[in-house]
This record gives sequence, structure tokens and C-alpha cells, in this order.
Amino acid sequence: MCLAIPARITRVADDGRTAEADIGGIEKSIDVSLIDDPKPDDWVIVHVGFALNRISPEEAAETLKLINAEGGLS
Repeated sequence: MCLAIPARITRVADDGRTAEADIGGIEKSIDVSLIDDPKPDDWVIVHVGFALNRISPEEAAETLKLINAEGGLS
């Protein structure tokens, strides 16, 4: 099963197309070219390395809570 998971952008590259994001405590490089004006601290849904859309911090927290209740991101 494939999941899109919440991630918090920590740094956006100068090109504006890639970013570093915190995904479950791990820093990953993601493609943010589908997001309008991505900024650090934005929460996004990531699937196969692409940020698909921006979400609220509340939605991210609720989604992560549900994921962790089912065994986490491992």
C-alpha cells in the first residue's frame, strides 16, 4: 500500500523546485514544484518524493496521530 504522508518543509532551495523536509524525524529532499510559493514551516502531503499539496498544521497532526496509532512510518 502506498501512502502520502505529512511533512514539514525545513528549507527551500534557491531554485524553488526542491526543498528539505522533516518526514517522521528524518530530513529528506522533496520536489515542491507542484506547490505555489513553498516556505519553511509549511506542511505538505508527500508521495514518492513529491509534495502534492499544502495542509494545515492541525490536519498534519491528526494524520500523523492516526499513522502512529497504526505503527508509525517504519
